[in-house]
Formats: sequence, structure tokens, C-alpha cells
Amino acid sequence: MFRFIVRRLLQLVPTLLGLSVLLFIWLRRLPGGPETAILGERGTPALRAQVRRSLGLDEPLLIQYGRFVKRTLQLDLGTSISTKREVTTEFLLRFPGTVELTITAMIIAIGVGIPLGYLAARRRGTWLDHASVGGSLIGICVPVFFLAYVLKAIFAENLGWFPSSGRQDPTIGATHITNFFVLDGLMTREWDAAADAIWHLVLPGIALASIPLAIIVRITRASVLEVLGEDFVRTAESKGLTERTVRGRHVLRNAMLPIVTVIGLLTGGLLSGAVLTETVFAFSGIGAFLYEAISNRDYPVLMGFILIIALFYVLVNLIVDVSYSLIDPRVRVR
Repeated sequence: MFRFIVRRLLQLVPTLLGLSVLLFIWLRRLPGGPETAILGERGTPALRAQVRRSLGLDEPLLIQYGRFVKRTLQLDLGTSISTKREVTTEFLLRFPGTVELTITAMIIAIGVGIPLGYLAARRRGTWLDHASVGGSLIGICVPVFFLAYVLKAIFAENLGWFPSSGRQDPTIGATHITNFFVLDGLMTREWDAAADAIWHLVLPGIALASIPLAIIVRITRASVLEVLGEDFVRTAESKGLTERTVRGRHVLRNAMLPIVTVIGLLTGGLLSGAVLTETVFAFSGIGAFLYEAISNRDYPVLMGFILIIALFYVLVNLIVDVSYSLIDPRVRVR
């Protein structure tokens, strides 16, 4: 197991290196360039040339890339063109919000999706099965931004049950230590601040969970149906084992491998930034900030954020791979 983890961690190096090369070339090929973001469309050729010299953009690409790699290894991802703050500072300020939103969405998707998919498989052909399949199709087809607007209009603006924007009510005066607002409220025992942060996560969490929930329902149903047709399940039932034993020890455990794989991919995707959801609810996470960075041609932010997000994505999939041997005894990682 230890050798497997070390080997997978070493695989991060060529993966991130290749991604950095692609990002570096792509960003340099975009029209306008950083000088346009700094000076605007009306910058004179002389001022543009001066900005390019100050940023080192007039040097060969290989030298620019080598300087970028050196700064990255020193954890220096540059300075945002828009906010004039370090990219690392911006990331640490906004990433906790996206993590909290992702965790909320996956708790909803997993907590509802796996039981519903299992029940649909066990009651195949019934109204519950048809309702879950139909509901999952609707969940996949409905655009996230449309669902977000509907939830916001009904439950926030019309009924007033939930807040319509932000991560926390600023009038509470909460103490922020880690920028994980829920965790900060629990650590400082400011229960009202923690509850308010959770309340702000409900609507965007439901909107963001819609597609993962639908996918998990369908994958769980298909996986459980496949396992239910295996001989060892029929043998266990014929021995008179209780339904709880058959469900937990034989069916769910053997059906979890594809489900865990999908959960890992979905989690990594959500961590990459829920742009639409965060934009609708004015949620200060990395998704909304990346959207602003693209609009403002903020190249240091784009380069730094995408590299860090890729690192987290690969780590999530590493956790999924390691969990295989814990879920299914037939899979042993050496």
C-alpha cells in the first residue's frame, strides 16, 4: 500500500509538468495579452512594449517558462493583475468557500443518491424505480444555472427562508481563522455564525448537487442490479441470511467500486470551481473568481489556480484508488 501511494505521488510530477506546459503555451496564445489587461484597449504601442519588458514577456518562451517553474517551486505564483495581491493569497481566501460548497453538494448527492439507487434496484419495475430513473434524467437535463435561479427566486426572494447571496451575514461579526466559515464558527463556539454559514450553503448546495445526485442514482442502480444477479447473492439469500446482512456484506460492498470511482470524479470536478452556481448566489469561491480572471485576462490567476486545482483533483483520485482495497477485499494494492 505504501509503495503504491508513493508511486502515485511521483506520477504527479510529469502530470503537473505537462499541464503547466500546456497552460503556459495556451495563455501566451490568447489575444490581447497581460498588457491589454493592465493598460486597456487604448494603450499605446510604446506603453505596451514597456509593460511587456517589465513582465519579461519579450524574452524567449523557454526562459519565461523556466522562470515560471522556478517561482512555482518556491510557492510564488505571481501577483493578480486585477487585485494586485498574491495569487496564493487569493486562492487561500476563496478556496475554502468552494470546499464547503463541494462538501455540502456531495453530502446531499451521496446521502440521497446511494439509498435511492439501491432501493430502485431492489424494487425494479415498480413506481419507485420509474420515479428515480425519471427524476435522475430530469436532474441531468436541467441546467444548473436555471435550477439555481429557480431556487433563489422561490426560497430566497419570495419565501425568504434562505439567504440569496454570500457565504455569511456580515452583520454577525464572526471570527474568521481558517476562512472555512462553518469550521471557524465551531472552533470559536460562535454557534450563530456556524449556523448562518450552513444556512447560506443550503440553496447553492442543492443546485450544485443536482447533476452529481442524478449520476450517482443511475450508477448505483446499475451496479446493484449487476451484483444482484451474481450467484453469491442468491446463495446468501438461500442460506437464510437476513436482508440486512445480504445488503451490507454482499450487495453494497461489491457494488461500491464503480460508485466510488464516480464520486471521486464528481468531487474533483466540483472542486475545480462551480462557476455558474457561485455566480448566481454571489458565493465568493474560486469558480466566480476564475470567471472574473478570464474576463480580465488575469493570467497569473489563471495559471496558478488551474495548477493548484489540478493538484487537488489528482489527490482526490489517489484517495479513490486507495479506498478500493478497503471496500472490496478482492482488490489488493501492492
